[in-house]
Amino acid sequence: MSSTPEQAAAPLPEEVKPPAWLEVLRRFVQGDLASLRVFVVLAVIWAIFQIENSHFLTAQNLTNLFLQITAVGLISVGVVYVLLLGEIDLSVGAVSGLAAAIMAVLNVKHGWSPYTAIAAGVVAGLVIGLVQGFFFTQFGIPSFVVTLAGLLVWQGALLKVLGSTGTVNVTDGKITGLANHFYSDTIGWIVAAIVIAIYAGGTLLAWRRRVTAGLADQQLAGPIIRIVLAAAAAIAAIAVVNNDRGLPLAVLILLAFVGGMEYVATRTRFGRHVFAVGGNAEAARRAGIRINAMRITVFGIAGTMAAIGGILAASRLLAVNQNSGGSDLLLLAIAGPVIAGTSLFGGRGSVWTALLGALVIGSISNGMDLLALESSVKFMVTGGVLLAAVIIDALARRQRQAAGRV
Repeated sequence: MSSTPEQAAAPLPEEVKPPAWLEVLRRFVQGDLASLRVFVVLAVIWAIFQIENSHFLTAQNLTNLFLQITAVGLISVGVVYVLLLGEIDLSVGAVSGLAAAIMAVLNVKHGWSPYTAIAAGVVAGLVIGLVQGFFFTQFGIPSFVVTLAGLLVWQGALLKVLGSTGTVNVTDGKITGLANHFYSDTIGWIVAAIVIAIYAGGTLLAWRRRVTAGLADQQLAGPIIRIVLAAAAAIAAIAVVNNDRGLPLAVLILLAFVGGMEYVATRTRFGRHVFAVGGNAEAARRAGIRINAMRITVFGIAGTMAAIGGILAASRLLAVNQNSGGSDLLLLAIAGPVIAGTSLFGGRGSVWTALLGALVIGSISNGMDLLALESSVKFMVTGGVLLAAVIIDALARRQRQAAGRV
């Protein structure tokens, strides 16, 4: 049956848009609002521990919490890059301990300056990461097998480097100051203002570029809300640490690496290639990306960040021993980013999840320490949280696939 000219000219009915709250819920379920999910979880965790122990939210304990997460957070920065490839590195804990041992032995037993000793430890982590990446790419061995073997090898190397003493006490002020130096209140507020200005400028610039490219609407509400929340978080954090000993240098180091590596991941060609390889390695190869070189480089980054994290841990504990890099450090370094939203399947995540995840994991550990819970309980709770995060990640991925998205 043919249509009349009036019917043919009639405009098509507009697509009915779902309510705003339903769209937010959909994005939350599909994992697009992972950071929001983390903040909700973190608020619940802090509320529970504050109810159980009124000391939890004091300035002194929160400052200690920030210091406790620096080593794990730094290691997690490298882990995020490996996860973005869809791979895993089980050696980061052992590498962190070995790098710290190299630094301590060279400084204490061989008289090296603190700067050259630290550089040697970092270079050792870089070389280890590159070697593991080489074996992974050149021989087609699964990354978890290569790094599991590395875990055993580097643990043995740690014992060899430490020698018969088993423990090396770190006393050089330049090394111990990395985790034990605090800045004045004035410096803290200046740093907060700089961080807020950089974040606001970066957010608005990214929004303007997206609008120019036609990838975002012209409403400023979203960027403004993010800037306000970030500013509130920065101001609250500085107010807390200023009520205790001041702004820790270790926290500045962590924020600098997180912010810098996030910039690399999201604003550089290298970062885009990492996401491309993790999302679809074959498509990336056909697009001309040298996937083997990318993988080796990423494992080098993981080894370097593990070394830096290990050195910060030695600085805070004032010693390196046979247990350095062991215990639950590996679990925490991997669990943190996964809990905060970086996918185990590759191609999806953010370097900020290293910081947010370390904060969640650190809060759980710190709170359970305040409640004097047994180590067995701490391990079971942390493992349960990790399992829950992986299940949520898998469900979010399934939802995205059902909606026709990667």
